[in-house]
Formats: sequence, C-alpha cells, structure tokens
Amino acid sequence: MRRRSNAYHISILAVLIAIVIIQNVVPFFGYIPILGLSLTTIHVTVIVAAVVLGPKDGAIVGAAWGLIDWLRAFIAPTSALAPLVFTNPLVSVVPRILIGVVAGWVFIMLKKRVSTPLSLTLAGVAGSLTNTLLVLGLIGTLYRHAAAGFYQVNLSKLMPYILGIVGTNGVPEAILAGVLVPLIGGALLRYQHGTGRI
Repeated sequence: MRRRSNAYHISILAVLIAIVIIQNVVPFFGYIPILGLSLTTIHVTVIVAAVVLGPKDGAIVGAAWGLIDWLRAFIAPTSALAPLVFTNPLVSVVPRILIGVVAGWVFIMLKKRVSTPLSLTLAGVAGSLTNTLLVLGLIGTLYRHAAAGFYQVNLSKLMPYILGIVGTNGVPEAILAGVLVPLIGGALLRYQHGTGRI
C-alpha cells in the first residue's frame, strides 16, 4: 500500500513538472501579455505543488522551472538582459526553488491556525512575492550597473524603477496566486483527503 502511495505521489510530482515545462514552451500559457505587461503563471504551479505535496516537492518543481529559465538564457533569451542575469543560477534557479520552500512552510504553519482557503491564499501570495522580490533584489544587487545600462535607467533611480516593476508585475502576480492557489490547491487537497493518497 505504501509503495502504491509513493508511486502515486511521484506521478503527481511528474505531472506538475510536465505542466511547468508546457507553461515554458507553449506561448501565452506560462507568460501572459496583458496591457504591455508579461504576467507569469508558472509560479502558481510551483506553489500548488508546495501546498499539496510539501515544501520539498515544491522546491523540486521550482528547480525545474529555474533550470529551464537558466538554459533558455543561453539558448533563446527572452530579453536583452536575460543572457546577462539569468545565466547566473543565483538569479534564475534559487528564487524559484525558494518559492516552493516558502509557500509550503507558510501553508504548513497556517493551516492549523486559520481556515484552509485563507492559508492557501496567504501561501500563494507569499510564494509569489518570494519570486518577485528575490529575482529583482538579486538583479538590483548583483547587476545594478549592467541593468541600468540595458534599460537606460539612472542608478539613482534604479530602486524606484525596480519597485515600479514590483507594482506593475509583482502585485498582479501575487493576486493571481492568491486567487488560483485556493481554487486549484483546495480541490487537490479535498481529493487527497478523500482518497487518503499523496
């Protein structure tokens, strides 16, 4: 019975990793252009993995996304800045791993204190902001001169510029995660508890 449960767990993990790969490959699925912005949806899959399977598996799914981003920066960069910053795994891989770790532990710590939907919402927001703040923070710290050069931003105005990106991309992505994670994660958790699997 335990072997069967482990096989089921691994199969769910494999499906979520496959979804992340599809989101990276299929246009408008993982990155949705809206009003000049490019909203990321891949973090939602990572957060769902973290709340349903746990922080360790959330980190594995996040690592899959990070590795794809890292490889793409070498092979098919999505911007002029990507070959410079996303070829560094500290920027492309580590924040994506930490999405799963943070979201998973936020859910674990909150689920006994508040309702499941609220704990899923807060885990979604926390995971999303982890990605946004770490990626932009690392770019601002490690590549501030180069980033300012690429985007023709004065260094003294770089922090307001980064905060502007947080507002225009980070906040909508956090809201998206806060809405979708309870819907998807809640349904999967109800199924999980109903069958006793995962």
